[in-house]
Order: sequence, then structure tokens, then C-alpha cells
Amino acid sequence: MSIELKGITKKFGALTANDSIDLKVARGEIHAILGENGAGKSTLMNIVYGLVKADSGKIFVEDKEVIINEPADALQYGIGMVHQHFMLIPVFTVAENIALGREQSKGGFLSLDEVKSKIKALAEEFKFDIDPDALIEDLPVGVQQRVEIIKALISDAKVLILDEPTAVLTPQETDELLNIMRTLKNKGTSIIFITHKLREVQEVADKITIIRLGKVINTVAANTSQEELASMMVGRQVDLAPNKSEFKPGKVILDINKLSVANSLGRKIIDSLSLQVRAGEILAIAGVQGNGQSELARAIVNLEDHVSGSIKLDEKEILGVTVQDSLRAGIAYIPESRELDGLISSFSIMENLILDVHDLSPVAKNGRLNTDYINENSSKLVKEFDIRTQSIFDTASSLSGGNKQKVVLARELSREVKLVVASQPTRGLDVGSIEFVYEKLLAERSANRAILL
Repeated sequence: MSIELKGITKKFGALTANDSIDLKVARGEIHAILGENGAGKSTLMNIVYGLVKADSGKIFVEDKEVIINEPADALQYGIGMVHQHFMLIPVFTVAENIALGREQSKGGFLSLDEVKSKIKALAEEFKFDIDPDALIEDLPVGVQQRVEIIKALISDAKVLILDEPTAVLTPQETDELLNIMRTLKNKGTSIIFITHKLREVQEVADKITIIRLGKVINTVAANTSQEELASMMVGRQVDLAPNKSEFKPGKVILDINKLSVANSLGRKIIDSLSLQVRAGEILAIAGVQGNGQSELARAIVNLEDHVSGSIKLDEKEILGVTVQDSLRAGIAYIPESRELDGLISSFSIMENLILDVHDLSPVAKNGRLNTDYINENSSKLVKEFDIRTQSIFDTASSLSGGNKQKVVLARELSREVKLVVASQPTRGLDVGSIEFVYEKLLAERSANRAILL
């Protein structure tokens, strides 16, 4: 099924999220929408799916104009969407989640038999390994995403929108998803693939439309070089391989000796780990997610409960002190989840920038917040870290993922620290933001700080 957008415009106050966008997707085509964080990609697809109302413009399905006011309208026209943050209820089973909104009753009770049989049929057709009776909370992220895809397919979606589908997937899960997309394409499903990951776009897309600052820049073939795509995305030349100066390590800043971390059931996640990080050094911890990397980062700032061993910062033992004391001893902490651990979404950008220094001079003066300094410094950091916002008083929840990460970076890297602990600092970021994060971390290294990545 083909779909076409003409002149789609959407404004949020003074911000133009979509500016007269035209887009055409053919039947059985994988069409990538490529752009920076905050470029307007998700807003455009939320309009197509009926979650957001456009200010102007038209939508055509099979060359016929359609009016989409809500997701039920989109589903009626064969349009399904898998969101970046899954719309699933963790304590419900796969079948119960898929049945929501499609209730069919027998004798006043909800019957899941038909839903389960459809799930099994689709799972067999697309080679999904999904148990309809499994609880969502027990499933890996990649399998949860397949449940979302089945939710769309069970509604007979002929156009499938995937919003940043690989942001939370492991490399293996990403490859599996790309194969699923190819299978769907071969069966005639049109796929709109929202992303900022260049390799994936080149690997699976038939066409690529680049959006920048709410405007369509160009629609190109998938064999366009990564350098050209990156340049069109951000409006300038992007260095995909950052230049590193010569490595000159100094004294040991972080000294971990026989560190063990256990979960609430007593199972060891980290078992007697020892490592050192020196001033002017970036030490990277690599491995498949779930093998203790997150727990290591959290243990260093004393966010884990069941910990033994030794953690020394500049020769001083810090294991067992408070999180605040860890940070004030000279640690900058960039957490794995900016939404859960890095920001308070309902707070303003300004408030998030002073979270861990609100009672220290010059942020505080005579026991009260120094608002003149806070406003001036927040505006300076917004400019220095290129945080795309209308005002420092906007809430963190209004920002795109990349700009949320920049708020965390601005707060943590604007302090005088000895050690930077950065957990997945580029997850979910576009090439421009990734380049920015690399530059900032390399600048910290040049400033003789130790970095655990």
C-alpha cells in the first residue's frame, strides 16, 4: 500500500517541528527518514498515526485523501506504528497486550483464543519465537519489540512505521530486526523507518529522506555515502572518526580492587574485578549488555547496595559513602538512562543543570539560590553544549533524546572533576551529537581527567 504526505506543517508555539513536508512511500518499500535528534521525524510520523494533529497538509493512502484524527483512523487505513518506547503493560501477557482495544467477548468474558491463534500464525509466518502466554516483563527487549510489530500486523497494517526501532537493541537484535523488515517488505508491507543510524539505513533502506530542522533536505538512494548523509543531516561536514591526540597517562585516579557486586537475590553480577584508570586516559569497558557494565558504573558512584572490595579515587577510599559525596569527591557521572537517572523530566533545563550543586557557591548565596548567576550560567551552557531549546525554562521532557543527553553532559562536565564515568553516552544519538560527545570526552582527557567509558 502506498502513502503520500503533502505540505505537512506543525508548530508548537514558536517552534516549527514540520515545515511543509512532502513524502511518498511506495508499496513494498523500506523508506528511511533520517535526521538529527529533534529534526521533526517523530512528530511527522505521530501526525500520520493520528497522535498529533497537523496544522496544515494532506495525507493520501492509495492516492485517496484520508483524514486521520486518532490512531483508530490510522489502523482503519492500514497504518500501524511501533514506538521507540514500547506501549506494553509489563504485568500482562503477550496475548493480553495484543488483545487490548480488540476485545471480543463470549458470555461476558474476554476470549483470548482467537488472539492467541492469530499470534501463533503471524509468529510462524515471520519466524518469530513468541509465546502468547509469556509475561511482557519476562521478555528481552528485542522480543518485546516483536510483540509490538505483531500488534500492528494483527490489525492488518499495510504501512508499518518504526520509530527509532534499534535504539534499545543489541547488535544481534538489530540484525534480527533488519531481517524481519526485509521479510515484511517481500510480503508487500511498506515500512517507514525513522532513524539516525547510517549503517542500518544503508543496509536495509530502498530510499532515504533526510529531514533537518523540520524541513526535507533531499530524498536519495541507499547507496549514498555515509559522509554525504551525515553532512545533509547536520548541515555541515561531520568527522565520523574523531582525531585523538597522543596518549599521555598520568597518575592513577581510579583504583578498583577485588570489587564484587551482587543483585538483590545474592547472585554476583561482578566478581572480584580490579582495574585502574589514570589521568589523561580513556579506559573503555566492552561487552554484551547485561554483563556487569551498568553495575560497575553505578557502584563507582555508590548507587549499588550489595558491594564489597575497594574503590579509591585519587588514593582515597570512596566505597560506602553517599552518592552526593561520591560526586563531590570529583566524579562526573553520565548514567546509562538519561530519562531515569540523569534528569528530572518535569524540571526545567535550568533546574536540571544545577541538580547536584544547588547548595554550593556560586549557585547558592547566603543560603538562597543565586538566580542571576543560575540564569546566566544556564544560558551559557545551553549555548556551549548546543542544547536545542526555546528557553532554559522549558521542561526537560520537551527535549529530544540528544538534547537531553547534552543537558546531562553540560551539568556533569562543567564541574571540576577528576574522573568521568560515562555509561553508554552516545546511545540513541545522531551522528552530529555523537561527534559532539566524542569531542567533549576527548577534551576532558586533554584536561588530564581520567575517563571510564
